[in-house]
Amino acid sequence: MLKKAFVSMALLMMVTFLMTTPGLAQKVRGVTDTEVLIGQTGPQTGPAALWGAVARGTGLYFKGINDEGGIHGRKVKYFLRDDGYQPAKTRAIATEFVEQMGIFGVVGCVGVGPGMAVRDYYTENKVLMVSFGCSGVTNWINPFNRYIFATYPLYVDEARGLTRYLFEQMKLTKVAVFYQNDDYGKQGLEGVEHYEKEKGLKLVASVSAEVTERDLSSHALKLKSSGAEAVVMWAMPTHAALLLAECAKIGYKPQWATSSTLSDSPVMMQITKGLWTGMILSYPIEPPDSNNPLMVKYRAWHQKYEPNERWGTFYYSGCVYAEPFVEGLKRAGRNLTPETFIKAMETLKDWRGGIGGPFTFTSTDHQGAKYVRYAQVQPDSTVKILTDWVRITK
Repeated sequence: MLKKAFVSMALLMMVTFLMTTPGLAQKVRGVTDTEVLIGQTGPQTGPAALWGAVARGTGLYFKGINDEGGIHGRKVKYFLRDDGYQPAKTRAIATEFVEQMGIFGVVGCVGVGPGMAVRDYYTENKVLMVSFGCSGVTNWINPFNRYIFATYPLYVDEARGLTRYLFEQMKLTKVAVFYQNDDYGKQGLEGVEHYEKEKGLKLVASVSAEVTERDLSSHALKLKSSGAEAVVMWAMPTHAALLLAECAKIGYKPQWATSSTLSDSPVMMQITKGLWTGMILSYPIEPPDSNNPLMVKYRAWHQKYEPNERWGTFYYSGCVYAEPFVEGLKRAGRNLTPETFIKAMETLKDWRGGIGGPFTFTSTDHQGAKYVRYAQVQPDSTVKILTDWVRITK
């Protein structure tokens, strides 16, 4: 009897030792004593390649964080892969991330289609998804997913807010929408329609384009014939440039407004040959030349680590998307697991520790971004901030 008691006590002591001794506790995928493994897919090639700068900006941010010592003794090991904005490639990369590299989480993953292709797979494997999709579709929050933390304003809310600005501040009531025929574009259309319905107005036209279309001459004619005073655009950079060129050919000059997805004004000015001037933008981050202390710091990192990269909103948005992830790591402490990370993220309330608007996450709401500012593109490609932070959710 005494022998059995001794054996039981020895086993208990051994279990306690294993649980409390660093390096001997149960292994967490993507977490070692010195590293946390993070992945991101981004279109470095293909029609959405301009958005690929986001993932490279995240890489810049992690280099800076690592050189400052990392988080709780761990540095971020970052894997960036090009999916060409093709969902099938995104899924193949996700499998590589989880089954070969063993990542802890992903930051970003540009695109609705690519994100939807891997959302369920990542969830099944308890991969943390922060700033997932780098987009504002409701797919990331509906149904609620504990592993996804969205840091982009919802497109529905963003488009509703832009329409409200056009109507209330610019007194423009005849509004049309040009949108990409996918979840991204359709949710922009939905937001405009919501505001129009609230005010008893009628959308004068809604014109869609397929991702693969390149001749937008008929689209321009439809918008012009609608008599719209303002057009809200929810499209990729290539389509935006093509449409503005076609509208210029036929002398159609409405007030244009668009999502923050097209907020890199110097790039857009270049590819539209100056036609981006006057565009009203939904703007959820600091402008490129901001004197915000963090922006000053990030520009210094840019010059130190990646001076050949062009400094612009697409690029440093990658820092914005990674900021809450790093804050979550800090709050989770040394005992980093998916559960401790989730609980840590859910303590962020009106968090302004980055270069974006306030972020709030709770145990029932992981849509963190609910504020934007409005800006207008100037002839020299800079932006003029028109408002303070505006809450766009109801």
